[in-house]
Order: sequence, then structure tokens, then C-alpha cells
Amino acid sequence: MADKLRLGIPKGSLQDATIALFKRAGWNIYADGRSYFPSIDDSEIECMLIRAQEMARYVDHGVLDAGLTGIDWVVESGLDVPSVTTLTYAKQSRRKVRWVLAVPEASSFEKAEDLEGKIIATELVEVSKRYFASKGVNVKVEFSWGATEVKPPRLADAIVEVTETGSSLKANHLDAQSQVGLMLNVKRGDLQAVLAVLPALNSPTVSQLSDSEWVAVNTIVDERTARDVIPRLKAAKATGIVEYPLNKVVL
Repeated sequence: MADKLRLGIPKGSLQDATIALFKRAGWNIYADGRSYFPSIDDSEIECMLIRAQEMARYVDHGVLDAGLTGIDWVVESGLDVPSVTTLTYAKQSRRKVRWVLAVPEASSFEKAEDLEGKIIATELVEVSKRYFASKGVNVKVEFSWGATEVKPPRLADAIVEVTETGSSLKANHLDAQSQVGLMLNVKRGDLQAVLAVLPALNSPTVSQLSDSEWVAVNTIVDERTARDVIPRLKAAKATGIVEYPLNKVVL
């Protein structure tokens, strides 16, 4: 087929997790470690391995039709490429990773403002510059080619680094948010009270149950707010409330 979807697969730490994600969705991708063009069991797709940091650039240039990368690298690139959907997964888990501003445990620095005039090492240079600028803190942000966590205190005073499992560094989260699904049942007479509680990503899905007096409601909420929402749903007379993780959100 001449017109194939040219799909970018992130090479490096996310490669295996991405291939596993596609496998769960029913597509098998085969990468032998030597080729930048892994095969896939779909004649309408052509895959290419690209570093996540470069994905937005090649989509923007038209080399790729679509690619999987973090929103962090899209923002870092400064390019205006559309986001099709959100897939929450990482190298070692199916949770969002976090970029953190971190210093060694023994450091006297406690917050961003303490780093006035200091050196920050990171791969996420432009985002880090904007972060400190928004706080009115003057720092020197240097690009780190790797092993960023060992730069303080000799080569840098602090780092901005991505973390999935935590480390021995004191860290302040720059951004951390993910979504979970909520499923529940409610009587029609109580539906509006339940809907008023839900801070949904989009309008909740309401489905008729076999008993005409009852409906099922499915929606998506921020993970950090779910624990506050669930008691309010119970108070609004919702029953059978189930919170579940999301593999992907297709908008």
C-alpha cells in the first residue's frame, strides 16, 4: 500500500513500554535492535524509531504523520503540533512520570527561590528557563547530556530531572497530574445531583440499565481529586462506584 501511516515510536527508555502498549491494543511491533524501521503486523502502518525529544520536530516537518512522545518534549520544542490523545504510561509503570526540581538531601536549598544565581542542569532547558522566569528567579540553565542526577554539587547546584520511582534527592514537583476512570450506578431521579459532583474531562457517558429507573455513569477525573469526589458521589446517592486506571483516553 502506497499511503501508509508513518508512525514514530520513541527510541530509548520508552521503546519497550510503547511496544508493550501496542501489543495490549492488538498490534505487534517487532524491533530487532539494529534497524530504525521496526516491522508491525498492519500493512497500513510504517514505524520508525525516533528519540522522544525529536518526535515533535519530525511530525511538524511532515517526515512522520504521527508519533508517540511526552507532552514535555512537545512543549520544550516550542512547536505547535496537535495532540490526538493521551496515553498514560512510562518505562516501569502505567503512571505519568514527573519532572522535578531537585537538590541533594544535604543541600540547604528548600525552594526554587533559594537558587537565585545558581546553575541548573537539565535536558528540559527551555521549560526550566520559563519555570524560573515565572518565579522571578535568575539562574543559569545548562543542558545536561546525561547522568544529570550526579551533577550536584560539583557541576551544578540543582537539576531538573524526570522521575518515575523517586530518588535520594529532595524534589519539588513542576507538574504532576493523571486521570482515572469512575463508573457508578444511580437512579434517574438522583442523576442531576450526581452529575453536578463530577468534574469530568468531557461530558460523562450515561447509559440505560436493564431496570428503567437506573442508569450507569462513566467519566474521567483527575486522580488526585478522585478521593474527594467519591464520598460526594455517595452522598448524592450513587452506588456501585468503581475507580479504575486508564490505559488510554481517546478524545
